[in-house]
Amino acid sequence: MWGLGKKRSKLGRWLDHQGYNQEDLTKEAGVSRNTISRICSDPDYLPTAKSIQKIMRAIRKIDPNAKVDDFFDM
Repeated sequence: MWGLGKKRSKLGRWLDHQGYNQEDLTKEAGVSRNTISRICSDPDYLPTAKSIQKIMRAIRKIDPNAKVDDFFDM
């Protein structure tokens, strides 16, 4: 089972539910692995606007109706 016992953010839970891993998102979004790891594990972390833009572009390839508010508290 994915995410068992790990503290996860909204994005981390979404990745687990979709069956994708952080490495997949790292490659697709072009954002560093450390940034993706921190975003997925720290619900209070807010990445830069440029990183959010890249991540959302990658997410929308999977779910075209995804919104920034679904993953980040802004």
